[in-house]
Amino acid sequence: MSGSRALPQSKEALLKSYRTRLKDDVKSMLENFEEIVKLAKGDHDTQLSRMTQCEQDTYEMHVRAANIVRAGESLMKLVSDIKQYLILNDFPSVNEAITQNSKLFRTKQAECDQKLMSLRDDMAADLYDLEEEYYSSLNK
Repeated sequence: MSGSRALPQSKEALLKSYRTRLKDDVKSMLENFEEIVKLAKGDHDTQLSRMTQCEQDTYEMHVRAANIVRAGESLMKLVSDIKQYLILNDFPSVNEAITQNSKLFRTKQAECDQKLMSLRDDMAADLYDLEEEYYSSLNK
C-alpha cells in the first residue's frame, strides 16, 4: 500500500518541478528582455564616457541575450522531458494503440487466410481439371 502512495507523490513532485522550471525560465526570459529594452533606450546618467558606456551596454546586451537563449534551450529541454514522461507513463494510450494494432493485424491475417484458402481451392479445382484431362487423354 505504501508503494502505491509513493508513485503519486513522486508524480506530483515531478509535475511541481516542471512547473517551477517553466516559471523560472519564462521569468528569466522576460527579465532579460526588459533589461535589454531599458539598455536600448540609452537614458543613462553615468560618470563614464559615451563610448565606454556604449561598450558596457553592448556587452550587457550580449550577456542578457545569451541568458534568453539559455532559458529558451532550457524550455526546449523541459518540453522534451514532458514528452518523454508522457510517452513512457501514458499507459492507457499505449494500451489503446497496442489494441488497435492488434485488431488491425488480426483483420489483415483473416484477409490473408481467406485469400490463401480461395487460392488453394482454385488451385485444387484447376489441378483436378488438369488431372482429369491428362488421364482422359490418349497421349499418356
